[in-house]
Amino acid sequence: MLQGSNTMFIETEGTPNPATLKFLPGREVMGLSTADFASSASAARSPLATALFGLDGVARVFLGGDFVTVTKTDEVSWETLKAQVLGAIMDHFVMERPVIDTSMADNDLFDEEDVDPADAEIVEQIKELLDTRVRPAVAGDGGDIVFRGFRDGVVRLHMQGSCSGCPSSRATLKHGIENMLRHYVPEVVAVEQVEY
Repeated sequence: MLQGSNTMFIETEGTPNPATLKFLPGREVMGLSTADFASSASAARSPLATALFGLDGVARVFLGGDFVTVTKTDEVSWETLKAQVLGAIMDHFVMERPVIDTSMADNDLFDEEDVDPADAEIVEQIKELLDTRVRPAVAGDGGDIVFRGFRDGVVRLHMQGSCSGCPSSRATLKHGIENMLRHYVPEVVAVEQVEY
């Protein structure tokens, strides 16, 4: 039997993507950053994501500020997988393992943005709107949105976590985010989703 100090309660929430669940361990996971892993090979720098990919049926892992989002394959049901994911997350935090192994090279956190230097002021406005109005709502659904570029009036965004592959993500991008950005930043003519 576990001692009281070693136990934890993990909440789960559904997301707009039926293949994805959001797990809230009641503590910080990534803090101010995020990490998105589309395969076990890409998860090598995260002991937590590696443990989750060790479970049959895990297709994607997204680590947010205070949550973990897991996307399953069609071959397994949440009835089967949910308890295993809860166990893996609990074991990870009770054993006080690091979420990210900082000794490993971390190239993908610093992807270059495709931006014309002349548009620096516009890009700052776009990022400010994304950070204050879009990212909190997307995080509520277990995902994140990453700015990838702005050229010729087109904003390029990458959807992560439950938003990646979600049936409603394209509509959210086009109708919600694009309309909001065009309203506040007249230089924006369109928003595109990119997969990198």
